[in-house]
Amino acid sequence: MVELDIKIEAGDLYDYNLRHAYNSASGILGSVLGALMIVVGLGRGTWIFVIGGAVLLLYLPWTLFIRSKQQVLNNPAFREPLHYVLDDQGITISQGEATATQSWDDMVRAVSTVRSVIVYTSKVNATIFPKKQMGDKTASVIACISTHMPPKKVKIRL
Repeated sequence: MVELDIKIEAGDLYDYNLRHAYNSASGILGSVLGALMIVVGLGRGTWIFVIGGAVLLLYLPWTLFIRSKQQVLNNPAFREPLHYVLDDQGITISQGEATATQSWDDMVRAVSTVRSVIVYTSKVNATIFPKKQMGDKTASVIACISTHMPPKKVKIRL
């Protein structure tokens, strides 16, 4: 069993949103299309393509950055730390009087970024564990996740 308290900050949410967006078909397609427009624009000297490609490449990260900041400011769940308990049953999250438990069997996948360990509880929802806030419990959290989830669902790199 591992217990920890995590306060999600805008940077943590931005990291999750970037990873989620750029691992979807629309995020990949937008990046490829933007880069292609820049290459074609530079090759033909058509600056409108270069500008359009730059807008396509910069739009998504910028809007995700703004949305992450707004979510952290406007959502009361992000104002106070969340208490996590990882045990044989799953992940229990509590804050104040509210408590919710997600079973390991219901977890979709677990991944890592440079900044966080992310456990998806559905295709679009996840539990975010920022590495800097986990501190010396990082290895224990990863070991707990890896023990209770099938290996094909876990893509965590240190």
